[in-house]
Amino acid sequence: MAGNRTFTMIKPDAVANGHIGNILSDIIAGGFKIVAMKYTHLNAETAGAFYAVHKERPFYGDLVEFMTSGPIVAAILEKDNAVEDFRTLIGATNPQEAAEGTIRAKYAKSIDANAVHGSDSDENAAIEGNFFFSQFERH
Repeated sequence: MAGNRTFTMIKPDAVANGHIGNILSDIIAGGFKIVAMKYTHLNAETAGAFYAVHKERPFYGDLVEFMTSGPIVAAILEKDNAVEDFRTLIGATNPQEAAEGTIRAKYAKSIDANAVHGSDSDENAAIEGNFFFSQFERH
């Protein structure tokens, strides 16, 4: 059964380009309720821990460097079928392949600077949400 929570981050590129408000508006218009949100700047240790699953991949160092290049907005969102619906709302990782009207089609510049993160499973949504918001453990 699909869960009703997912996790997102508005990445440094979208924050630097002034897209926080537009992205949050798109999220709300998509039927999501924001139940927790924080504006923060990740350091290398925190970004490295969050992306530890990718530690052996060749892009890991660049990813950590990018995610520490400026502030991010982390949020927990609620909606029935949250993970799948949010992945549809944000679009493909590569904005050139993202459907028209999706967040990445509108605000992302490249596959690396792709504006937002969205959890890819209910399990990862819980793990990622709890990384930033310990009070939101899943029931």
